[in-house]
Amino acid sequence: MSQDGTHTGAQLIWESLLREGVDTVFGYPGGAILPTYDAMVGYPIRHVLVRHEQSAAHMADGYARASGRVGVVVATSGPGATNLVTGLATAMLDSTPLVAITGQVGSALLGTDAFQEVDITGITIPVTKHNYLVTGAEDIVPALREAFAVARSGRPGPVLVDITKDAQQSRATLDWEAAAPQRHRRHLPPPPDSAGLARALELIRHAKRPVILAGHGIQLAGARAEVLALAERADIPFALTLLGLGAVPATHPLSLGMMGMHGESWVNRAIQEADLLLALGMRFDDRVTGKLKAYAPNARKIHIDIDASELNKNVPVEVAIAGDLLEVLRALLPEVPVADRSSWLGTIREWRGDSAVRDIQNLPDDGHLYAAHVMHDLWRLTKGEAVVVTDVGQHQMWEAQYYKHDGERSLITSGGAGTMGFALPAAIGAKLARPEAEVWVVAGDGGFQMTFAELMTAVQEGVKVHIAIINNGYLGMVRQWQAMFYEGRYAATPILSPDFVKLAEAFGIPGQRVEARGDLAAAVARARAAAGPSLIEFKVEQEDSVYPMVPAGAALHDMIRRPSSLAETGSDSA
Repeated sequence: MSQDGTHTGAQLIWESLLREGVDTVFGYPGGAILPTYDAMVGYPIRHVLVRHEQSAAHMADGYARASGRVGVVVATSGPGATNLVTGLATAMLDSTPLVAITGQVGSALLGTDAFQEVDITGITIPVTKHNYLVTGAEDIVPALREAFAVARSGRPGPVLVDITKDAQQSRATLDWEAAAPQRHRRHLPPPPDSAGLARALELIRHAKRPVILAGHGIQLAGARAEVLALAERADIPFALTLLGLGAVPATHPLSLGMMGMHGESWVNRAIQEADLLLALGMRFDDRVTGKLKAYAPNARKIHIDIDASELNKNVPVEVAIAGDLLEVLRALLPEVPVADRSSWLGTIREWRGDSAVRDIQNLPDDGHLYAAHVMHDLWRLTKGEAVVVTDVGQHQMWEAQYYKHDGERSLITSGGAGTMGFALPAAIGAKLARPEAEVWVVAGDGGFQMTFAELMTAVQEGVKVHIAIINNGYLGMVRQWQAMFYEGRYAATPILSPDFVKLAEAFGIPGQRVEARGDLAAAVARARAAAGPSLIEFKVEQEDSVYPMVPAGAALHDMIRRPSSLAETGSDSA
């Protein structure tokens, strides 16, 4: 602060971040954001220097998902800003609170195609909740305060603030209270609808075969206890979306498991046979529903979500309640009658039968190493207490099937966007948010090669993450689709990889390779004992497939089932 009580715009950025409780930002410097980086040295905020701006956005995303706080990413103009777009889209689709601060060319140069000038606010409109172009220092604090409010309120999401270089260099007075956000109030949910609550209670009372659909919104709302109270009081089983895993415990007696395209057969059958679905904090995306016209044809539906635009968007429902899930459930619970639905639960148990081999301590072992082995044994060895950050593909689905997530925020994965390369940077962010947690990266050989440069970031920052690469020599999920739907024509899916053990060593990271299940436990123990980051390459069965599978466009009950032999699939029969 100068003698006249003013700050530069760059200083106002850091002053605002401090007041918002930010302790860590992820970024990469450049010309248009240089004044902000120059001012950074005067503030007690940790800056993590990434190797690519996309990774910075994923790190901020992982930080936010692991902690529940707003993640912050900083980049320069032009390519620095455009490199954030994939990360912003990933955060938008998975409702992650994130603030991106980008530098922009001087305001006098806007619209002139100046060096590294890109209209980043125009580009990111579809993948942010809101964005701002700030051209004066006096507008920086109001914009940032509102950005944080918008990012965390209602349905969370990313917000971008683009600040011209001259705005960073000019001066303004800091008046924090006068900059209090107002417009974000349109993102706040309405109070619970009493008429909707009454209709929901009536449907719950008369339901014989209800199922709760537990989504990511449970975690975002902090409504875990209330959802469990509802399930236990009304004796209703719950199925989980991919992002819902961990929102309620996987080992709870009423937990059915994951639903949808790669959900269990008995879970999808329960949904299809249900007479009532209670959708809590989820959005009925296509991977969950399958063919919409055939989805849960016998069920009435109650949908509670903070985002009113999701209600009746994909699936028409009898009761649509827009509101904060925690508030709605607290209003609903006192009136929910105690029920005994043992007959319905018994029917589901019969459907399940003894097909859930993954419930036993040891999967069949025929001498081959399967990804299912790795996931199950990693769950057993970590006692299910690790934070697992996955990339996207077959390994992501095997992790969801075989690693039982009981703890909240214990699975971090790209669900809506399906962003390959997400895992390693997001795990670095998660570990920085929760340094006491054991954090594992689970990545495929394809996705890992997209962002493995961030190994150096982990080393430079001293971030202890454990990396499990599931190497099958293919872009596995695409290969599976080619095998099933394209007559086995493996076009552009076989992929060569470097020697991952030597690669790790080049970064100063201890690396191991596991090719037999008997060597797995010792390798995990050595990795966990490492002082810093560690890497294990698991050479698994190559032409393995994830089962069950609902083909795209098929009805939820029209699943491709597991072949009877583990040797055929690497998975259990169902």
